[in-house]
Amino acid sequence: MNFRNRARAAALLLMTLPLAAPAVVADAGAEPQFPAVQLALPTSKHLTGTFHGKAVSYSATMAKTPVADADGKPGAELVSFAYVADGTRAAADRPVMFVFNGGPIVSAQYLHMGLLGPKRVAFDDDITTTPAAYSIVDNDLSILDVADLVFVDPASTGFSRVVDGKDFRDYFSVKADAQQVAAFIATWLKDNERTNSPLYVFGESYGTMRAPEVVGQLAAMPEPILADGVILFGQAANIIEYAQRPANIISYVASLPTLTATGWYHGKVKAGKGGIDALLSKSRAFANGEYLQALFDGNSISPARKKSVAKKLEALSGIPADYYLAHDLRISKEEYRQELLKDQKLLLGRADARYTAPITDKGRAPDPSGVLSNALQDEFRTYLGATFGIQDTSAYMNAAPVKGLGDWDWGAAGGPFADFPYQKPLNMLMEKNPKFRVMVSNGYYDTQTTMGAAEYLVKQAGWPKDRTELKYYPGGHMAYTIGATAVAVTDDLRAFVGGK
Repeated sequence: MNFRNRARAAALLLMTLPLAAPAVVADAGAEPQFPAVQLALPTSKHLTGTFHGKAVSYSATMAKTPVADADGKPGAELVSFAYVADGTRAAADRPVMFVFNGGPIVSAQYLHMGLLGPKRVAFDDDITTTPAAYSIVDNDLSILDVADLVFVDPASTGFSRVVDGKDFRDYFSVKADAQQVAAFIATWLKDNERTNSPLYVFGESYGTMRAPEVVGQLAAMPEPILADGVILFGQAANIIEYAQRPANIISYVASLPTLTATGWYHGKVKAGKGGIDALLSKSRAFANGEYLQALFDGNSISPARKKSVAKKLEALSGIPADYYLAHDLRISKEEYRQELLKDQKLLLGRADARYTAPITDKGRAPDPSGVLSNALQDEFRTYLGATFGIQDTSAYMNAAPVKGLGDWDWGAAGGPFADFPYQKPLNMLMEKNPKFRVMVSNGYYDTQTTMGAAEYLVKQAGWPKDRTELKYYPGGHMAYTIGATAVAVTDDLRAFVGGK
């Protein structure tokens, strides 16, 4: 894969929602034009709902919070959406969870409308419907029964903007992006008298790079704020499963369980006794054992053994053994998306490999699973009107105008594919706060961030086992778009913030 294709793959990898719209640009060389935000904030509504069978009265508040940059100068005004149960102001035992999506950088509307907000978009599990059938419903799955929720949009996403005279690109780095969010969290906790409340941070996709940096910066403040837990959903903290480094044989090992799940879903892999769970266990065992050893042995492997491994790979991925024999027992995730259903001239979805689209002459097509993100974007605007009375949502930006891999400071030479330990601040939190815990979650059919990479992260990070949870769910990058998975995810989150 050449550099141009690597950069393209990287940009798509790190976009939690690959079809998120950028800021308006007049032409390719022009500066982006940021729509003016003309909102009277804060605005608050008193509402009631039933969450996990419990009636909850709460305030829904949309507010603008000024935050300083790393030099203490005015930096940005971040617009957030907070849902706070009645009687919890100054509560010492009611958790508060800060939620953001990925990118870099997109708004938090996807987790807001897809999983955790008081309303959510419920998708039909029959994905053969085109476009995917969906509707807005009361979200009885939201964890508002046990925690308050704050959704925050970084500057240049949503209604959040840098202050006049500030270059929006100043926040185009892992450090600076996290700094604005950490400053927001510290300010919100103080302004809302919640500095003593249990603190949780939920990040998705690139947000799983942001989350460790955010809690690390909070802990390093003059008045340290120690988080109680971090949720890494669709984790990208180690990016080990990408093959941008040709010698990275771990990438193929880490990706195999995802290929197995995808092949099973499309009828190319047989599960046998025990169903998909047993099949995935078999795939992990083979990947971490015989397959890893075969890749490590390289050209010293005997022809007979190579053929045996190729046959097992065929059984576990649905890709013919001859392909593996011709490609040194390797297939990248991007190649897999094009190869599995090539006989049907179909391309697999990148964010959710259950979805397919016709292969074009160039073998490329928009991510067919993009119907999910498009639906969430559309319905969030409907929600803004119904809940907060905002009829003109044209200023709401799905994504900041990050132009690709090179437009972001990853904090390491070579970008995110260098071995940069984005999860490292969590080790420090484990030491400083004996109650601090981490949950790492991934979808079966997510070819962007995979189950194997999540397992590798948990095994290599050095976190105490009794304070670390690893979860896999049926679904793609936004696995919660499947109804049963949304139930499982919120049940797990409810237990996590409850310390169970």
